[in-house]
Formats: sequence, structure tokens, C-alpha cells
Amino acid sequence: MADFDLQKRLLHWYAIFVAAGVLVLICSGGLVTSHEAGMAVPDWPNSFGYNMFLFPISRWVGGVFFEHTHRLIASGVGLLTVALCVLTWVIEDRLWVKWLTVMAVLAVIIQGVLGGLRVTEHNALLGLFHGCLAQGYFALMATVALVTSRFWRQIKPVLNERVVRRLRFWTGTVTVMLFIQLALGASMRHSHSGLSIPDFPTAYGHVFPPLDDASVARINEARLGTETKAPISANLILLQYLHRVWALFIVVGLTWVALDIFRQRQLPATVRSAAVWWVGLVFVQFALGAWTVWSNKAADIATSHVFVGALTFMTGVLLSVVFSAMLRRAMCEDSAESARREVARA
Repeated sequence: MADFDLQKRLLHWYAIFVAAGVLVLICSGGLVTSHEAGMAVPDWPNSFGYNMFLFPISRWVGGVFFEHTHRLIASGVGLLTVALCVLTWVIEDRLWVKWLTVMAVLAVIIQGVLGGLRVTEHNALLGLFHGCLAQGYFALMATVALVTSRFWRQIKPVLNERVVRRLRFWTGTVTVMLFIQLALGASMRHSHSGLSIPDFPTAYGHVFPPLDDASVARINEARLGTETKAPISANLILLQYLHRVWALFIVVGLTWVALDIFRQRQLPATVRSAAVWWVGLVFVQFALGAWTVWSNKAADIATSHVFVGALTFMTGVLLSVVFSAMLRRAMCEDSAESARREVARA
């Protein structure tokens, strides 16, 4: 398109680069949690009294390596986000896109403060909010990359309004379900109690895990002889069980919605391909969840689970945004057509 000049193309690719940086940051945070390294560096914003950027490399060992590099990556991503905001205000002509990048800057600032307070306040709940906000921040950056693309400028209302509304509703519903699942997963990771249910697909050999006091006491006694000695509770067992059941609902619901999208032949090939990609991601995510249990929560497998979960949620957000754009443009066309008819009658 004539209005998609070199500057705007470069802005779009830079937005993709920043979004990829956020994904790397999420994976880095996943490694911190998986290695139980969240408190390896006990102070913030300094690192053992040093300026964060002057901390000696010789001391980047063990859990300190994961926590300190996570802080450095976060600082880099924050600077990249600020630069994206500045470039967007210079290059973009759409005010709402400019404000999206302002929201991204606010999100990364809040994200950094939450991460720091998690350390200084020794508060696991702040770590939970930190993890959930990271997913929203990633989705926001991916949205900026989408709306600065050539594809976004070419979106047309190719389906009737009723079909678009249905696709948007169900895609949005599944995406909300995905965010709830991410929050459940973050709650499990930040409980720092390891695997509350060590087997899969069963739960302590049963369809439904034992939750009575005597059973939980026996489980905690057995855990004393393992690497994970942290005690668990009936609530933690129930939390992990809910995470599994919710995953089944998501797999079924997402597959159904994606097939509905794929069947709409009038949709752009990019959107239909994204639906196929979405289904692939959710099945890989489910398999990684099972593998996380079978591997006794191996750090690389658990982090891969976080990585694919972020991509799955992001894909749902972008599809919902695309359908919202189609609906808005369909309504604008209807309004324009009605105005033309009124003029013709006059």
C-alpha cells in the first residue's frame, strides 16, 4: 500500500523484535522460577550492593546467574519498549496506536517494580502478579506489532456481521480461558512446593486425588525422602488438579473454535493458518504439561511449557483483535452504505 512506506515497515519489524524480546524475558523468568532462583539475589535494584550493570561476571554462578540475567534482560526490554514508544509517536499517524505504546511503557515499568518488590518484600503473591502481567505485556506488544503491519491495513469485512461476532465471541472466550490457565500455572510455580501431584494422567493413582487430612499427611511424609521436601496441602493438590481439568476444557474448546475459523473459506489465508497454528500450539502445550510431570518438573521442560503457553495466549489475543477489526470495519461500511442511501433518497 502507498501509505505503508519504509519508515512504517521498519517500525513494524522493530515492534516484532521488541515482542520477541518480551518472549525471551518470559522464558528467562520461567528459568528463574524453575530453578527456585527468585531470591538468589536478595536486594533490588542493586545486586549484592553493586550497581546492577556493574555486578562482577565472576559472581554469576548458580541461581544468581538466572536471577541476575533476568534483571538485565528486563532492563534491556524496558529500554527497547521506551524506544518503540518514541518511534511510534514520531512515525505513526494513528493516535490510538501511539497510546498503545504508552500503555506498553507503563506495563513494563509496573512489571519491573513488581519484580523488585517481590524480592524486597519476600512476597510470593507479588510474584504471581508479576508473572500474569508479563503475559499481558507480551500480548500487548504482539498487538502493537500486528496493528503496525501491512496485513492490518488490508483487513476487510469478508464475512457477514453475525459470523464475525460469533468468531470474535468464542475466540475471546477461549483466550480468557487461556489467561485463567496461565494464572493457575503461575500460582503453582510461585507456591514453590514442587509437584503437588507427581503422576499423570492419574492423580496419586486415582481419577480424583485424595484430599482428606490423613492422605495429605501420608503424602507429606513420603515427600520427606525426596528432593522436594516442601510440604503441600489439600488446596495445592486441588489447584494442580484444576489446572489439569481446565487444560482439557481448553483443548476441546480451542480446537472447536479453530476449526470454525478454518472452515470460513472467505477469511484471509493468514487468519486460517493462524487457527491451525493455534491448534498445534495447544496440543504441544498439553504434551509439555504432561512431560513436566513425568520429568519431575525438569527446568528446561517446565520453561518450554511457559514459552508455548505464552505463544498460545498471544495467538488467541491477536485473532480476537483481528475479528474485532473486521467487525468494526463491517459496521463502518454499513453506516457508509446507509448514508449513501439516505443521500440518494434525498
